[in-house]
Amino acid sequence: MPFHAPDSLGTLLETAVSTRSSSLGRVVHAYVIRTLANHVPSTLSNYLINMYSKLDLPNPAQLVLQLTPVCSRTVVSWTALISGLVQNGHFTSALLHFTNMRRECISPNDFTFPCLFKASSALHIPVTGKQLHALALKSGQIDDVFVGCSAFDMYSKTGLKDDADKMFDEMPERNLATWNAYISNAVLGGRPKNAIDAFIKLRWTGGEPDLITFCAFLNACSDCSLLQLGRQLHGFLVRSGFDGNVSVCNGLVDFYGKCNEVGLAKMVFDGIIDKNDVSWCSMLAVYVQNYEEENGCRMFLTARREGVEPKDFMISSVLSACARIAGFELGRSVHAVAVKACVEGNIFVGSALVDMYGKCGSIQDAEIAFNKMPERNLVCWNAIIGGYAHQGHADMALASFEEMTSVRCEAVPNYVTLVCVLSACSRAGAVEKGMEIFDSMTLKYGIKPGAEHYACVVDLLGRAGLVDRAYEIIKEMPMRPTISVWGALLNACRVYGKPELGSIAANNLFKLDPNDSGNHVLLSNMFAATGRWEEADLVRKEMKDVGIKKGAGCSWISVKNRVHIFQAKDTSHERNTEIQAMLTKLREEMKAAGYTPDTNFALYDVEEEEKMTEVGHHSEKIALAFGLIAIPPGVPIRITKNLRICGDCHSAFKFISGIVGREVIVRDNNRFHRFRDGYCSCSDYW
Repeated sequence: MPFHAPDSLGTLLETAVSTRSSSLGRVVHAYVIRTLANHVPSTLSNYLINMYSKLDLPNPAQLVLQLTPVCSRTVVSWTALISGLVQNGHFTSALLHFTNMRRECISPNDFTFPCLFKASSALHIPVTGKQLHALALKSGQIDDVFVGCSAFDMYSKTGLKDDADKMFDEMPERNLATWNAYISNAVLGGRPKNAIDAFIKLRWTGGEPDLITFCAFLNACSDCSLLQLGRQLHGFLVRSGFDGNVSVCNGLVDFYGKCNEVGLAKMVFDGIIDKNDVSWCSMLAVYVQNYEEENGCRMFLTARREGVEPKDFMISSVLSACARIAGFELGRSVHAVAVKACVEGNIFVGSALVDMYGKCGSIQDAEIAFNKMPERNLVCWNAIIGGYAHQGHADMALASFEEMTSVRCEAVPNYVTLVCVLSACSRAGAVEKGMEIFDSMTLKYGIKPGAEHYACVVDLLGRAGLVDRAYEIIKEMPMRPTISVWGALLNACRVYGKPELGSIAANNLFKLDPNDSGNHVLLSNMFAATGRWEEADLVRKEMKDVGIKKGAGCSWISVKNRVHIFQAKDTSHERNTEIQAMLTKLREEMKAAGYTPDTNFALYDVEEEEKMTEVGHHSEKIALAFGLIAIPPGVPIRITKNLRICGDCHSAFKFISGIVGREVIVRDNNRFHRFRDGYCSCSDYW
C-alpha cells in the first residue's frame, strides 16, 4: 500500500467535507489508523475532527478529540468541533464543549468566538452572549472585525437592541459584513428607517454594497412603503450592472409587490433570464398579496409547465389563492402536488390546506388535513376554528377553541382567534357565551377588543334580534365604528324590519364608503321588503344621481376544469334549453312540495306575476339548474356568487336539496350555505 503524506490525507478529508461524502472520510480515517496508529499528527487529527463535525457526525468527532493526547489538543482542534456543531444546529453541545475547552486552559481565538456568539443567539441566551463578550474583551479580540460583528449580531438577535447599537458604535473597524448585519437586523427588528440610514452612511463612507445589502435595503423600503426610494435603488442597480443578478431581481419583485405595484413586479420578473424557484415563488406571492388570486393560480400552473419543482412556500401561497376564490378543484390538485413533493407535513402547507378546505366549504377535508398535521401552530388552530364558524358548525368551533386553550396545547389565542370564536358564537346564536368571551378578552387573554371583535358582537346581538342593544354597543365603542360594524347592524335591521335604525346604519356606511353600491342596494331592499316603495326608489335615485352603479350579480360553477358564469335571466349558455327545462321541472316539483316564491326579493314595484318571473331566474338558480344537469349524482354542487344570496333563492335551494337529494354548497360574498335535506347550515340568517 503506498504511503500518503499527512498533507495529502488532509486534502482528501477536505474533499470529503466539500462533497458531503462521509464514506470517503471514513476510508481516509481507516487508512490513518492502519498506517499511523502509533503517532497521528495533531494536524491530521484536526482534519478528522473537522470532517466528522462538518458532516454532522458529532460522536465520531468527539471520539477523535478524546483520543488525541491532551498535550496535542489546540484551539484549532476544539474550534473544528465547535464550528461543526454550530453549523449543524447542535448549539447546546457546542457551548458545553467550549466549557470543556476552557477547563483545559485553552483560550478561544477569532474563529471560535463567532461560532459561540452564533450558538448563544440561536438559543436566545443573552447572558451567555454577554459572558462571551466579556471574555473577548478581556482577551483583546473584540476589536477583530469578525468577532465584533458576531457579538453585534448576537445582541441584535437576542433582542438587546441598545447593547447592539452600542456595540456597533464602538467597533473600530467595520467591513461590509458588519454593515450588512446592521441593516439586516434593523429590518428584522422592525426598524426599517434605521436600516435605510445605515445604507446611506455606508455609501457616504465609500462602501460598496453587495447583493445582501441591496436585498435588505429593498426589504426596508417595502416595510416603509417607500416606493420612490426603492425605485431610486432600482436605477442604481441598473447603472451598477446588478440588474441581471437573479437574487437582486427577486428582491425587486418582492419590493414592488409589497408596494402594490404588480405591473412593475411583473416587468422585473419577465426580465429575469434565468429564473429560479425563488423568482416564481416571489411573483406568485405578489399576486396573492395584491388580491389577484386568479393570476396567482395561473402563475403556479405556468411554473409547473416550466418544470419548476414546487416548494412549501409556493404551495402554501397558491393554496391561499384557492381559498380566496373558493377554487376547490384546483386546491385539491395542489394538495396532490404537495403530497407528491413530500411537503404535506410542513406546518405552513398544512395550515394552508386547513384554511383552503374550510373556505371552500369542505369542512370534512379540513378536519382530515388538521388531524394529519404532525404539529400545530396558532395559524392552524385559527384556520380550523374559522372553517367551522364559516360553515355554521359553531359547536365544533367552540369545542376546538376549548381544546386549543386546554393544558395539553401550548397555543395561546390571539386577536384573530377571538374574531373566529366570536363569529362562531354569532352563527350559533350563543349570545351569553359570546358576550362572556368578549367581556373577558382583556383580563383572561390580554387582548384589547378591536373593531373586528365589535363587528362580531353587533352581528351576534343583531342575529338574536337584539338590534337596539347592538346599537348601544356601537355607541359605546372606544374607536370609530368601521364598515363591518355598521354593515352588521344594517343587515340585522333588514332581517328584523327596522328601517329607521337601518337608515342610521346606512347613512354611516355612505360616509365611510360612498362608492359601495351594496350598502345602497341593501337599504333600498329593506324599504322594498316592507312595502315602502317610494323610499326604495329614492335611495336608487340617489345612487343614480351621484353616479353609483350597482354591480351586476353573477354566479359561477366549475365543471370539468371549466368555469361557467351566469347572470340573472341568462339564456346565453350552450345548454340553455336543458337549463330552462330543468328550471321548469324544479318549479313544478317545488310548488307541489309547498314552495311559494317570495316576491319581496323581486324588488320592483310591478305586478305579482311579473315578480314571480323575476325571482325565478336569478343567477344562482340558473347555476344550480346547470349543476344538476352537468354534475353526476352524489357529487356536491358548489356555486359561488359575487353578491349575497337572496331570500327566495335561499328558500328555493332548501326545497331543491330535499327534492333531488343533493348537497348544494353556495359561497356568497358574506358566508357559506350548505343545503342538505331541506336545511341550510346558516339557520336562515345571513
